[in-house]
Amino acid sequence: MAQFFKAKPNRSKQLSAKLQLKVTQLDHLGAGMAQHQGKVVFIPGALPGETVTAQLTEQKKQYARGKLLQIDTPAPSRCAAPCRYYTQCGGCDLQHTDLVTQRQIKSDILVNMLSRACGYDIQLEQPIAGEGWHYRRRARLATWYDKQHKTLTLGFRQEGSKQVIAIDACPVLAEQLSALIAPLSTLLNTLALKTSVGHVELIEVDNGCFVVLRVTQSVSVADKAALAAFAHDRGVTVLLQDNQGQCCDLQGDAVTPAYQVAGFSLAFKPGNFIQVNGDINARMVQQAIDWLAPVAGERVLDLFCGVGNFSLPLAASGAQVIGVEGVPEMVSQASTNASAAGLDNLAFFHGDLSSDLSAEPWLGRVDKLLLDPARAGAFESLQWLKRMKPRKVVYVSCNPSSLSRDCKQLLAQGYRMSRVSLIDMFPQTHHIETMALFEL
Repeated sequence: MAQFFKAKPNRSKQLSAKLQLKVTQLDHLGAGMAQHQGKVVFIPGALPGETVTAQLTEQKKQYARGKLLQIDTPAPSRCAAPCRYYTQCGGCDLQHTDLVTQRQIKSDILVNMLSRACGYDIQLEQPIAGEGWHYRRRARLATWYDKQHKTLTLGFRQEGSKQVIAIDACPVLAEQLSALIAPLSTLLNTLALKTSVGHVELIEVDNGCFVVLRVTQSVSVADKAALAAFAHDRGVTVLLQDNQGQCCDLQGDAVTPAYQVAGFSLAFKPGNFIQVNGDINARMVQQAIDWLAPVAGERVLDLFCGVGNFSLPLAASGAQVIGVEGVPEMVSQASTNASAAGLDNLAFFHGDLSSDLSAEPWLGRVDKLLLDPARAGAFESLQWLKRMKPRKVVYVSCNPSSLSRDCKQLLAQGYRMSRVSLIDMFPQTHHIETMALFEL
């Protein structure tokens, strides 16, 4: 008898029946965690202490993911999100709970993760925290041009999607930047360049507000005139960014945004990394200096130094500071910033900090080390601790998972985490910034 193959249904992808689950905590990505049949179920949008109705959307051997359908018993901290685009745009994901609870949740997550990694109880110091709204001094807005209707959509991308959600305001942006979105969208839709706008960057720093338009074609005289009128009326500077990332104003002159930190002016180019929360950044830099306590005669190494956010303030102590960064353009900008500040005890180098560093001219004995890596962490750089032998290490992290992994390497080489604090750089989101001090 002939036999025909019949594929078995992929039950791991099928939706389950509705389940009522008790949420006990949040994971480090902001999803609620519940137990079902011996598995952890991750439920975005649910809060600790809530009873919710959910539906499983993904089944794995060790865990499952669920979709929140209904909140049966809300947590006392649950509140209505003030942003009408909440759950649509892929930005904020914790607006459904109050700011005090957000910070407590982040603190609990940080304590749990670091205590497990270190093998002893971690106590957090007072967090660095500020305003919960209108704190972002920089944002990149996505664009989408509809050829059929000849319209340009300006906004943020939907979570897990390329779709652009049109917005006319954003409550976490600096108020002047938020107020630019709607009129800018209206203006762009009247211009010929609307077909060639790649993205829009909004920046508010100490030397003004900037609107950066990434354009893939030349801009007509008429469009430049309209943009100039907009810039005049709104009190902003419009910069045009070409395919090579070079920026100039509407007259073709080079203009560079700059922000102040610890008495220094740090210029940067659109696309360079800077911390988006200016107030928190200033306090974070001061705390790093206080914890490291650099003095004249010491050699201090600043890895992942960017445009000199920590390097210049550290050099003000009189210590010999070496900054290392993987983006050549930012190395050049950091050197320019140091020269403008009149600092001659500061040198910057370009280097791939995830590769073999043995031949790097700056690698050697240092008294103190500061690291401010991207989300991937500094695991490869810490392989060279035995060559550096710093007495103190300040690690600034934007990802508690990579920090937890990397602190094991520090502990294995004789360091102890002596101080750690939460830095609430991104209120209304699950993102956790941390500063930890390790001492021999």
